[in-house]
Amino acid sequence: MATCAKLSRREAFAGVAFAGLAFTVGALSFGLAQPAAAQGLTWAPVALTPAQARALDAAAEQIMPATETPGARAAGVPQFVDRAIAGWCDKGQAALLRAGLDGLDADARAAHAAAFADLTAAEQTAILAGYDSSGARQRPFFLTLRELVTIGYFTSRPGATVALRYDPIPGPYRGCVPLKEIGRGWAI
Repeated sequence: MATCAKLSRREAFAGVAFAGLAFTVGALSFGLAQPAAAQGLTWAPVALTPAQARALDAAAEQIMPATETPGARAAGVPQFVDRAIAGWCDKGQAALLRAGLDGLDADARAAHAAAFADLTAAEQTAILAGYDSSGARQRPFFLTLRELVTIGYFTSRPGATVALRYDPIPGPYRGCVPLKEIGRGWAI
């Protein structure tokens, strides 16, 4: 009967770390994965291509820019939208968003010979303003994107605690109030 040698926790973690490193190096050398830094992102997209993720990252930052409060990028909104496309949006919405992000890049290349994420802020704003006009064919995409960016921003920690005022219990708590101050009792 064979016996297994007991591993210490340190040896087990070293083995797991080595296996992960070996897989990553192998995947990179065979072109199976690209590091997010090489794509210009600080996060790895789940439902989008790297080009779509870069366009989303730039568009979200234009919709909710950093001012005295953090912007969409700092609040993690592009990752939120990517996860929403992967797991929450129906197939039609997901296809609309993917096609719209591809369209952003195509329109940017047609107008400025560069990807949307590589344009200046003024050029990006001009393209998005064109998408927001009432007669634009891209309007449904832009409205959906703007809605997801807004939801993602104001449900993030920076959006809920820095951009908005946060008061978990509005008003002061006064536990024992004389009935004279209140008047009659309340019926439920």
